[in-house]
Amino acid sequence: MSMTGTERLSMNAPRILASLIPAFLAVFAVVLTNIPVSFAGGVLPPPLLALAVIYFWTLLRPDLVPPALVLAVGLFEDFLSGGQPGLWAVGFLLAYALTDRQRDSFAGLSGWGVVIGFSIVMCATSALVYCVASLVYWRFAPLQPLVMQTLVTIIFYPLVAIVLDYIHRHFVGASRGED
Repeated sequence: MSMTGTERLSMNAPRILASLIPAFLAVFAVVLTNIPVSFAGGVLPPPLLALAVIYFWTLLRPDLVPPALVLAVGLFEDFLSGGQPGLWAVGFLLAYALTDRQRDSFAGLSGWGVVIGFSIVMCATSALVYCVASLVYWRFAPLQPLVMQTLVTIIFYPLVAIVLDYIHRHFVGASRGED
């Protein structure tokens, strides 16, 4: 007995919903990062939570993080942060490409190794964004805000990873073929 398309879709509804979680979390991270509230009294910039989300899901479930999603999240970050359109989009795509290319190396890391892997990706992304911004504006931008944002993002990554790992284990699943 064969199933109709509607029956297959209804049987896969939980899987479809689970596959949307990384996209939802990335968009939520952009919104959360750009809420005009400062918990540090404006002394520290907000972390780039969306980059942490992209890195995490690219390592564990790259099938759920297509490049088009990364581009859209980057453009959304640019739009909400008031930055040059495409600046963080290019940075997020670099982070995605670097993480995906080095996935086997990064996926084998544990503990502080994961944080070091993220730190490498975050620093490379920040360096690219700085260079692109300097080219776009035809002058060198101040380094201090970007360095501070990079450091804050790296410091926040372990906490973000714990939350994402919980979501991964309880809602998404470990492999593409998992029912």
